Amino acid sequence: GYRVSLQGNFFGHNHTYITFPEYSPRKHIKLDPPLNIQSNATANKCQIWWSVPWHLAEILQYELQYKEYGMSWEIALNKTPPGSLPQIEIEATELHSGVTYIARVRCKVSENEDSYHSQWSEWSQTTVFQRAGVPKLSEKIINTRTMQFLFIPLSFGTLLYLFWNCKLSQKASPALTFPHQLLSFSHSIICTMGILR
Repeated sequence: GYRVSLQGNFFGHNHTYITFPEYSPRKHIKLDPPLNIQSNATANKCQIWWSVPWHLAEILQYELQYKEYGMSWEIALNKTPPGSLPQIEIEATELHSGVTYIARVRCKVSENEDSYHSQWSEWSQTTVFQRAGVPKLSEKIINTRTMQFLFIPLSFGTLLYLFWNCKLSQKASPALTFPHQLLSFSHSIICTMGILR
């Protein structure tokens, strides 16, 4: 350790004041704030990550603050990552859809580290993110699925109709009616399957 003293001239006399009889620099560290904070928000969660010097990564702990854009940092929410990895996730349930958020992070040496001790760094630069909207099925997909559900019973009903109609009109033209109706039905099936694709 070191002995840190303060010397000064007061009223014409030199005086020495010992402020830290045993000063250890590694117990009084203030780190630089994390760098390159970035975010990626989806409908399910928001991932935020940042950079720190690689040789310090395993002994650091972090605190993240986030808030609605334009609000005061005094009412920001705090979140602590569970481990020493320079990243964190915010669940979608913690965010409002369509609202813009801003986040920042700071670091210090972990409380579990015995060799070093530090105070919190200054806050990092900020990252801005917005929870993505919940994906919705397009009308085309809904219409396609509806058609798929209706296709089988409608086809069965059409076959029954053709068969019944063929019996009634068999006296008029027994050789032509049924093949003609069958061809028309086949053509409608092919058209419907083309639409569904």
